[in-house]
Amino acid sequence: MGALQGRDLLTLTDLTREELRDLLQLAIDLKTGTLRVHCQKTLGLLFSKASTRTRVSFSTAMFQLGGQVIDLNPNVTQVGRGEPIADTARVLSRYLDVLAIRTFAQADLVTYAEYADIPVINALTDQFHPCQILADLLTLQENFGSLQGLTLSYFGDGNNMAHSLMLGCALTGVNVRIATPAAYQPQADIVELATHLSQGQSQVLVTQNPQEAAQGAQALYTDVWASMGQESESLDRIPVFQPYQVNEALLDLADSTAIVLHCLPAHRDEEITAAVLEGPQSRVWDQAENRLHGQKALLASVLEPLS
Repeated sequence: MGALQGRDLLTLTDLTREELRDLLQLAIDLKTGTLRVHCQKTLGLLFSKASTRTRVSFSTAMFQLGGQVIDLNPNVTQVGRGEPIADTARVLSRYLDVLAIRTFAQADLVTYAEYADIPVINALTDQFHPCQILADLLTLQENFGSLQGLTLSYFGDGNNMAHSLMLGCALTGVNVRIATPAAYQPQADIVELATHLSQGQSQVLVTQNPQEAAQGAQALYTDVWASMGQESESLDRIPVFQPYQVNEALLDLADSTAIVLHCLPAHRDEEITAAVLEGPQSRVWDQAENRLHGQKALLASVLEPLS
């Protein structure tokens, strides 16, 4: 745990392959009770976007570690009135031990980290969602025993989830396929970075063909077609993304042992059919639970445990 003490997690590239592997093992040890950690610290949650799983899992994780949580709602703090990020970061560093931020621009998160003297954790930005990937990889590892050589296929918008899945899979030896419409592909520089991080040990593929992506995969993954802030585009996106729906036909192309993942919230019979979401190959609820265990391991790692 000491290797991450005092460090930020802004993207998964803040971790080495070995650190990510160790973090996942710590999450397993904490989940199974093999290891117990006590951190009597204070976590601040500064969320400018709505949240269910991230807010509750971070809060519960901190409570289970013996710490406390302060909800820094921008609507009732000076953040909402335009106090500069640099000022807020420096002040919060005097009160808190760790800060988890859920905001829009990745650049704002970077500014918080620059001026804060405490660990800053990315609880979601428009560009990345690293904590979700900890839960995703943990779920894969629980189901298949090892991550090396697995293939995860993602269907939908080339958004923050696609970006973070590429990075997380590249660091852990998982082949990743991103199937998106032509106008919604992930950022080219992040595709290039993921390919570099894979070190030739796994494949990073971006395709417009959902059937190609699904063929023989061990995990089919999807997300909503319009993320927070894109609600006005929802109806226009439906016909564009319809061919990328995770349904029974797509699942039939995957490996017979394949599991289905979704970061939630889900729009049943849009990006995923109700039958697949609730079916025997779905691990969506395990995946949601693993947000707690992954973030608990992360908090324990960046803080100084008492025992």
